[in-house]
Amino acid sequence: MAERNLDFDKVVERRNTDCIKYDFAIQRGMPEDVLPFWVADMDFKVSSYIEDALTKRAQHGIFGYSDVHISYFEAVRDWMKNRHSWEPQENWLIKTPGIVFALAMAVKAYTEQGDGVLIQRPVYYPFSQVIEMNDRRVVSNTLILGEDNRYRIDFEDFEKKIIEEKIKLFFLCSPHNPVGRVWTKEELTRLGDICVKHNVTVVSDEIHHDFIWKGEHEVFANIKKEYEEISVTCTSPSKTFNIAGMQISNIFIPNSALRHRFQQEIYATGTSQLGVMGLVACQAAYEKGGEWYQAMCAYVKDNIAFVKQYVAEHFTGVTMIEPEGTYLVWLDFRGTGLSADEVDRRIIHEAKLWLDSGKIFGESGKGFQRINVACPRSVLNEGLERLRGVIQ
Repeated sequence: MAERNLDFDKVVERRNTDCIKYDFAIQRGMPEDVLPFWVADMDFKVSSYIEDALTKRAQHGIFGYSDVHISYFEAVRDWMKNRHSWEPQENWLIKTPGIVFALAMAVKAYTEQGDGVLIQRPVYYPFSQVIEMNDRRVVSNTLILGEDNRYRIDFEDFEKKIIEEKIKLFFLCSPHNPVGRVWTKEELTRLGDICVKHNVTVVSDEIHHDFIWKGEHEVFANIKKEYEEISVTCTSPSKTFNIAGMQISNIFIPNSALRHRFQQEIYATGTSQLGVMGLVACQAAYEKGGEWYQAMCAYVKDNIAFVKQYVAEHFTGVTMIEPEGTYLVWLDFRGTGLSADEVDRRIIHEAKLWLDSGKIFGESGKGFQRINVACPRSVLNEGLERLRGVIQ
């Protein structure tokens, strides 16, 4: 049976489906009629192979406690091996209901109350939330935006913060959300060597690893054996295959002591088995979703090029930080002469758009906006037209 869901220009109505992106604007302080480009899920129908697998399972009619056999792990492993030259072992795997959940478990497992946890702002805001809400301190090795509009790591500050703040845990975002950097092997090696030297555990959030437009994704744990021993590698099919609502992530922890401490924290939450539909969707995605994935990536890549051209032609004072990875575009509005709050106000209340304001990613994100471009071109064009109308 051939893949059926390859028309990414088709607008699929998501309103009135209990969709966070479209149906909860008022509850989240937005006007009811905003056009959303904020949360990182796609407006594309999933692979028809995922649909078929879920339909078949639903037709069975019984949804008791479920787990997976070796074929599930093999599907995940083969994807990682074929796409990222990494071959994880079955006993490294712990399944969780999402990567943010895993981040919280890592905070509890590897730090004590009052400890600092290192992140690299501007960064995915739940990093800060799970640190602060577990009574730890956020310590930022803030990324540096160069004159070439490319973010870089301040390695001297990175090591200085580890020493001064007695850091035990570092959250790596790779590829980086929201700035779109795909870290090079050299950059990751320099980070890794510092972490090994100071006995820092690295939680590497690699959820966007299948969206690479420039360079190559390097699995942090795969670069050196020493990194494997300090790594918690967080993966999920949720971004790649648009199944975030299925609540399924695959966390790989090679070091048995780190794995045991992580697992104990999961047990403490009362979590055991995951939902059967997430398990079914994950396996179907990795086994049969390749054609859909390739076609989707080509479409998203074209959308990014479309935004780049549109911004260059129609905006003054707005700069696109060209993403090397992810389907999230980071736009710099600081050259418009407008304050960050005024940009927010115009976007939300005049353009009736819902983007992610850069300030939620940390102080260094002020003046920026994150826009999700994984949507039909016509929807993206409408959003840019509205934006142009209030910013120029």
